[in-house]
Amino acid sequence: MKILLVEDEKELALSLARILMQEGYDTIVAHDGNEGLELALTSVYHLFILDWMLPQKTGLEICQCLREKKITTPVLFLTAKDTLDDRVMGLDVGADDYLVKPFELRELLARVRALLRRSSNIENQPQDRIKVADLEVEITNQLAYRHGRMIKLSEKEVKLLEFFSLHSNQLVTQEQIFDYLWSEEETPSSNVVAAIVRLLRRKIETENEPILIHTIYGKGYWFGTMNQQ
Repeated sequence: MKILLVEDEKELALSLARILMQEGYDTIVAHDGNEGLELALTSVYHLFILDWMLPQKTGLEICQCLREKKITTPVLFLTAKDTLDDRVMGLDVGADDYLVKPFELRELLARVRALLRRSSNIENQPQDRIKVADLEVEITNQLAYRHGRMIKLSEKEVKLLEFFSLHSNQLVTQEQIFDYLWSEEETPSSNVVAAIVRLLRRKIETENEPILIHTIYGKGYWFGTMNQQ
């Protein structure tokens, strides 16, 4: 599980990151709002832990931006703000939980576990139909529809679209796609991700249709409409 911690108190951030990593979480740390938002938008995380008051951009603004971009990753606020109005404001912009400073580490870890379980349960719920932008996919039938066109898909292409739908409007790497599509026992060639993405593009994007799969050279892919950035 990968966690992004955005906290401007460096000693506290270091301490929390150390504890989270001891618990087995891959923890990335940022110390200001701009860096935090950039990291949040350029990788896939299972949980965001955001301080409310941050330099350059507040945790509230980060959360609001993530939700506007349809990123549904759980958000836990850490803050000294403890009024009812503050809590309502945080929840209204899309936060999932709220922990007031100072707090007990046991409570933080319990909240983290609860949010990660909730996130995992949502992602693992079986879906028969997914929709991203103007593309609809029927999982069981291995069919997609776009602008009235019916598109036949392979099993791997459907699974790739599932992955993209979970991480729409986020940067994903070839390694993340590879890990999602193939098991450890499978050993496809090194260029297999680029090949399946290329084949999928040919099927779902005709000449006059908006591009959905964008190549971010040297980094990976972005699925969605780029004007949502």
